[in-house]
Amino acid sequence: MSAYGHQMEREFSSQSLLSREDTESGSQYVLESGFYMKSFAATIFIAGLLIVGVLSVTLLVTLAVMLRSCESRSKGVVEIEKASDSYHYCKAFALHGELNSLEEPEIPPVCWNLAIHYIEGGEYERDLNFMISMIESFFDTISPSDNHLDAVLIDIDDILASNHTYTYQSMHQQQFNQYGSNKPSGSIEDAANLKHWRILELYVKLKSRGWSLILLSRKPERQRNVTAEQLKAVGFNGWSSLIMRSDSEMETETWEYFSRRRTAMKEGGTQIISVISSQLDALTGSSLGKRVFKLPKPLRYNTQTPTL
Repeated sequence: MSAYGHQMEREFSSQSLLSREDTESGSQYVLESGFYMKSFAATIFIAGLLIVGVLSVTLLVTLAVMLRSCESRSKGVVEIEKASDSYHYCKAFALHGELNSLEEPEIPPVCWNLAIHYIEGGEYERDLNFMISMIESFFDTISPSDNHLDAVLIDIDDILASNHTYTYQSMHQQQFNQYGSNKPSGSIEDAANLKHWRILELYVKLKSRGWSLILLSRKPERQRNVTAEQLKAVGFNGWSSLIMRSDSEMETETWEYFSRRRTAMKEGGTQIISVISSQLDALTGSSLGKRVFKLPKPLRYNTQTPTL
């Protein structure tokens, strides 16, 4: 073959798109550029491309999920902040409502569900237990005088709600059935029962230590006999005095009525040591003694709900 023919053959081989030839080492691929790649190396190269593609897709999916998670968390934080704001607002409003004797229609709707949660979530029970413990701790540090003129005033309207007909026996049974465990009271009725029982425990303890117990009520004097029977029925016995409103006092503001009665006790020689109530009208005015204790009281958000 001539020199020209050999040259044409070499050029044709170098410009071939892809040719395959068998060698002792196995199959080889020839690219346009003249780069040779064995079949094993080609497999690794293609697999690497696939892995890079899969990792890229996985990264994109992961970023999308993380972005959505961040959005959800941000939304959750906002909701928690809103709930916290509502809680603090309703706590402030509860005090405002008591100070101004606001009626049920004046309670903001946002506070209704929070009042329910306060009871059913166990917060009311914890607050009540803390306050009872605080009262007991105070009386652990003092003792009645020998002249028996020291007195503790207890608001019995906290005990005798108009729509409760509990007896001492039923309350005693519920103490073992429901409140023997550490579980929070799960319903409004449970919370009301618990409050009555804890006040009764405190009453019995103070009485056993020799304190004179004077019971205060906003009810009219004409209901004295009924009220006394109700108190005995739920385990409250042996009080020193039961203060109720005369007909002339029915038009008087309750805080003023309580204040006048305490002043009269003091002028009569009674030394008031403490006043215990869940309502501010019994804890304001003059002659309040050494220490006043306010028991927790949720907002009264429904007329059908037992007063706590």
